[in-house]
Amino acid sequence: MRKIITPIGILLATGVAKAQLSPLPNNENYIQSKTYLDYNGNTSSKSSETVQYFDGLGRPKQVVNVKSSPLGKDVVTHIEYDGFGRQVREYLPVPQPGTLNGGIVPLSLANATQPDIYGQEKIFAEKILENSPLDRVQQQIQVGNDWAGKPVKFNYDAITVADGVRKFVATTNMVNGTLQSVLSEDWLYRDKELYKNTITDEDGNKTTEFKNGKGKTVVVRKIVNGENADTHYVYNEYDQLAFVLPPLASIRGDIVANTVKHDELCYQYRYDGKNRLIEKKLPGKDWEYMVYDKADRLILTQDVNLRNQAQWLFTKYDQFGRIAYTGIMPGSTRAAMQDQIGNQVITETQTSIGFSKSGTIVYYTNAFLSNLTTLLSINYYDTYPRDSRKFPPAKILDQFVINADGASNSFISTLGLPTASYVKNIEDDKWTMNYMYYDTKGRVIGTYSFNHLGGYTQTESKLDFAGLVQNSEIKHLRKPDEAEVNIKERFEYDSQNRLLKHYHQVDFWPEQLLADNTYNELSQLKNKKVGNNLQNIDYAYNIRGWLTDINKGQMSVPDLGGKLFSYAIKYTQKNGLTNPDPVLFAGKDVQPKYNGNIAEVDWRTVESIGANPPLEPKRYGYAYDGLNRLTAGYYQNPNNPGSKENTESLSYDLNGNITGLYRTGVTDNSNTPTVIDNLTYTYTGNQAIQIKDNSNNKTGYEGISGFPIEYDLNGNMKSMMDKEITAINYNYLSLPNMVQIGFDPITTSIKTNYRADGLKLRKENTRTSIGFGGTTWTKEITDYLDGFQYLNKTSSGGNEEMFSSVPQETRYALEQQAFSLNDKVVAPDPGTGNGGIIKNPHHPELQFFPTAEGFYDYQKKMYIYQYKDHLGNVRISYGRSNYTGLLEITDVNDYYPFGMNHLKSGNAFFGAGTYKNYKYQGQELQETGFYSFKWRNYMPDVGRFFNIDPLSEKYAYQSHYNFAENRVIDGRELEGLEWVKSTTLNDNGTKTYTLSATINLVNRSQNLTPEGVEAFKTNFVSQMKESFGGTMNNGDKIEVGNINFTDKGSYTIALTDQISTEQSSKELDNGSEIKGYTFGENGNSQVNYMEAVVSGEMTSAYATHEIGHSLGLKHQDDKSNPISPKQIGTDNLMSTPQWKIAKQTIPEQKQIIIQNIPDEKNKN
Repeated sequence: MRKIITPIGILLATGVAKAQLSPLPNNENYIQSKTYLDYNGNTSSKSSETVQYFDGLGRPKQVVNVKSSPLGKDVVTHIEYDGFGRQVREYLPVPQPGTLNGGIVPLSLANATQPDIYGQEKIFAEKILENSPLDRVQQQIQVGNDWAGKPVKFNYDAITVADGVRKFVATTNMVNGTLQSVLSEDWLYRDKELYKNTITDEDGNKTTEFKNGKGKTVVVRKIVNGENADTHYVYNEYDQLAFVLPPLASIRGDIVANTVKHDELCYQYRYDGKNRLIEKKLPGKDWEYMVYDKADRLILTQDVNLRNQAQWLFTKYDQFGRIAYTGIMPGSTRAAMQDQIGNQVITETQTSIGFSKSGTIVYYTNAFLSNLTTLLSINYYDTYPRDSRKFPPAKILDQFVINADGASNSFISTLGLPTASYVKNIEDDKWTMNYMYYDTKGRVIGTYSFNHLGGYTQTESKLDFAGLVQNSEIKHLRKPDEAEVNIKERFEYDSQNRLLKHYHQVDFWPEQLLADNTYNELSQLKNKKVGNNLQNIDYAYNIRGWLTDINKGQMSVPDLGGKLFSYAIKYTQKNGLTNPDPVLFAGKDVQPKYNGNIAEVDWRTVESIGANPPLEPKRYGYAYDGLNRLTAGYYQNPNNPGSKENTESLSYDLNGNITGLYRTGVTDNSNTPTVIDNLTYTYTGNQAIQIKDNSNNKTGYEGISGFPIEYDLNGNMKSMMDKEITAINYNYLSLPNMVQIGFDPITTSIKTNYRADGLKLRKENTRTSIGFGGTTWTKEITDYLDGFQYLNKTSSGGNEEMFSSVPQETRYALEQQAFSLNDKVVAPDPGTGNGGIIKNPHHPELQFFPTAEGFYDYQKKMYIYQYKDHLGNVRISYGRSNYTGLLEITDVNDYYPFGMNHLKSGNAFFGAGTYKNYKYQGQELQETGFYSFKWRNYMPDVGRFFNIDPLSEKYAYQSHYNFAENRVIDGRELEGLEWVKSTTLNDNGTKTYTLSATINLVNRSQNLTPEGVEAFKTNFVSQMKESFGGTMNNGDKIEVGNINFTDKGSYTIALTDQISTEQSSKELDNGSEIKGYTFGENGNSQVNYMEAVVSGEMTSAYATHEIGHSLGLKHQDDKSNPISPKQIGTDNLMSTPQWKIAKQTIPEQKQIIIQNIPDEKNKN
């Protein structure tokens, strides 16, 4: 008997309006889903329709995305099974030549061979399964002809003594209420004592994971140059993680007995009798302490600097477990503070009276731990605080706004929603007050941020039925005595809500068409016209969806066909040199790569209008070791490929610390390459205590003398005399707030102010000179406000100092990226027409702010557009001159692999207050020569950070000073913190777990607007609440609380048009077309970085699916899943492939989340 699955319509309005579904064949089993993308009150003109067909056994056999291609044609995914009913082939979706309006498509693969679809490429990934009931994967072969003979291999075995895996043991003693573990060694693991699973990637690199009988990973082994790089996870007798030994610690024979090396290299954890983490020590950093209340919520944290001041960071919660306010308070020892609050539930409630502290009124009680030194942040929920600077208006852009009393419907309110967030400046008692306003669907349609200078930034968005922004308005004012800046944007979308056009307007100036997008039939961005067709940019991809070319057709055209930049990324192809000097660079050969690493990049750049670049492209060839670390980047000059100029060659220790860096360049207007750096690094643990340049050339790194480098007890660098940095001071967030540079008679001090959430607010750069005529000074003050950047320049004479009009010799510790030693100057900013700075009479200090395609230069009233490479490195900045109306190039950059500018490719630092300093990976280059990467500062000349990674525990297999895992060619540097889980005991004895997180959201999509990002946030939070919230089998409940989006996020989610190279090659569960990727699921050694493909409403589904992985959930067909596929079903968040928006998780999955999510006790 045929199984008929009845299609379900969606009611669009109460009463008689019903969804109309297309008639489908009555001789097939199917599920028809239709999501309406717009609605005018009666009908819908846009929808996303999917039909999934099933065979007689109830298995999916075809998925039809109806009229979903840019040309309105069907896109069909074919599904097939082997003789045992296993899905061993996973096909890419195939755009069809037309549409059958949802009908089943015969011969659905036939159109795949069209040249503009897949051509003759292999369009299915396949799994080779072992011949056993376990059906374990032995090999997985990805799509594409190049990968047909390059499988990922899996091997399942048991450990033997011959594997030579050291066995570390932790034994525990209770000391003053603290479980303190002692590390010892029990020779080697015996035969069959551990499971041994090995994955060999497409390039032959092996990763072996050893697990104990409880399923815990105890050792992860990689191999580099024939040497084992083992990371050990050592558990005590209570199954608590007591130690993590990175590879550099694992190889030391004295790591147990040598307590100094133990502290320098190992991660150490201590717990109390309730299994709560109360003390931890990271390598090279002093101990950190934690204190909890009776509800097991983290209340107090303390690092060594706070400990020396007898102070603690505190967090207080409301009755729903939401963070109410935070700050600093005095306190004594950890044990004494735990005794004080351990038997109390620290809960504060909102009140109409409140209390005063740190320059504001807090509308909460202060019943517990009331002796506060300072407040840092306040969060309000449900209702708006009494002192709100701006209460919700009745409407925003003709949309009703809800508030606590309801709007158009009395039952709609802001209950359960965050309404306001106040954040204090660290250096004073001034606050930034942020308010959120919602429409009647609970979507954010407006924000109002009142800044610490008395100004504001107000954003308003008009959302359509699907939540996409149709138009938006931004009103910005730095301080009350200045004029308001107004920005308007509007957007046009196609039938599937792909962005077509993005318009932008500043103040009363004419509207500008920022971007006009065209897509291929696979919905990949094919062409983008920017700046009213100022540049017409083409994009090309390979079968894996990886970006391969920018303006491919112009690479061989002498003048680039009127375009400014052409770029090619080669993975499995190599056209250049294998090795320019096999003796000097022994074992560092450029080879085609199949695991996602990039073998070569080619580019041609028009550096000045009317001057054609050489016809042969510039090229970099890349070599890697077995840990995928870059070992060499060979630049190949079009005129002399073997010259070895602009080349970097590196060596590492097992933790990834750079031990040697060899760099060449061309200096002093010479055409002869020379060695500008030959660095050797000396370490204490992971801290570089000396970097010696043996080249005797100060053009690169200035370390000819190799002076000692000093660090504080939190692992932050505090002086670097090679760069004349005499002192760096830090705030409680380990962010540098004062840098002292140079010696008398010329010194520079850089003072930076921050908010309590780490956001940079102001930078004051003061240069002092002592001469015969007395002491003079010049000062540059840069204000950072919601993306708007201001600059004020003064001098001791009282007049503005025209820094950028006349080059001035400087004693800054500048990274010599664009200067020879004799030309150490701050570069003039060209293009002003008079050699000075253009001043806008209404906003004389506002310099620029970002747009979706670059920046807006406010002083010149000029849109700046940018060509960026696959890492977001700015290659060319250009615009249309307001004086001539012609194309103008404003900045050109070429980079060494680790981010230093080529010496002849333009100036590295243009002085304060210019968009041109936003270069490598889009980050701002500082006066020190460091790149400011959110919470750390990066030195491109030495290839290291000088602060510890906040996520270092997730990267335990490497040094926490490494940049991008030394994978600088295919990975961006992203940072964040972790989840929070709070527990409330209910009256009936059950528990309610409230999950909260901060998300670092990165828009890497070519076609997702800032407003589209905001729409994603709304949909994503809604799906998170629906997917992870609910009741478990024991009656306990999960609620998803605050999901805050910030650079310092618990998870980094990159929204992208295709999964990046490395990630695409490593999705191993079913070989399907990948719509999301989690780099590291829940476990010891992973990182919380994930990607989600931008695809309308499915984007939030993909992202939530990846969050599920990070919380320990597995695909329904994963053989290691403790829950059976039958229990999970096909309509589950973790079902694959993701062909529709599935939100459900079952109680058993929720239990896994609670078990695996890091408890609040693990946060600091």
